[in-house]
Amino acid sequence: MVEALLFVLMALGALAGAVTVVVARNSVYSAMGLLATLFSVAVLYVVQLAHLVAAVQVIVYAGAVMTLFLFVIMLIGVDLSEAIDERLPRQRLWVGGLAGLVIILAGVVTVSGEFEWVPAAAPETIVESTNGTVQAVAVPLFTEWVLAFEATALLLTIAAAGAIALAHFRRVRV
Repeated sequence: MVEALLFVLMALGALAGAVTVVVARNSVYSAMGLLATLFSVAVLYVVQLAHLVAAVQVIVYAGAVMTLFLFVIMLIGVDLSEAIDERLPRQRLWVGGLAGLVIILAGVVTVSGEFEWVPAAAPETIVESTNGTVQAVAVPLFTEWVLAFEATALLLTIAAAGAIALAHFRRVRV
């Protein structure tokens, strides 16, 4: 019963933080909503006994990435006036339609009861794959998923190089 209550509270916290990210007019409030979402998801990982993933969530995302976001927000300046006109004419309609499709898909998956892709709901549960130890995460990551891991590392390296190149780009004034 305690797990269900904790799940509901943290799910509501994550949803409230996500809504704050989207709705907030001030970028600092939006970043704080993202931080609340990240911490709520970390608690959900702890409830699911994925302690390594929860620690990575807090250290990497809630710590390092949020610090980077806040530095960028402060560098840009939060007191500058922003243009609030919409530049994409029907974006709200498209987002609403996409959200409706995602909700319908989630409903179909829930009603059909086909959860073979969830390790805990599979017919034969492997105990080692459901815990959050370093070994349980590292062995599949560096054996079965090594190509995806390396591709992600390459993508992040390219993104960092692109960000540095954009930061040093100087616009020529005419």
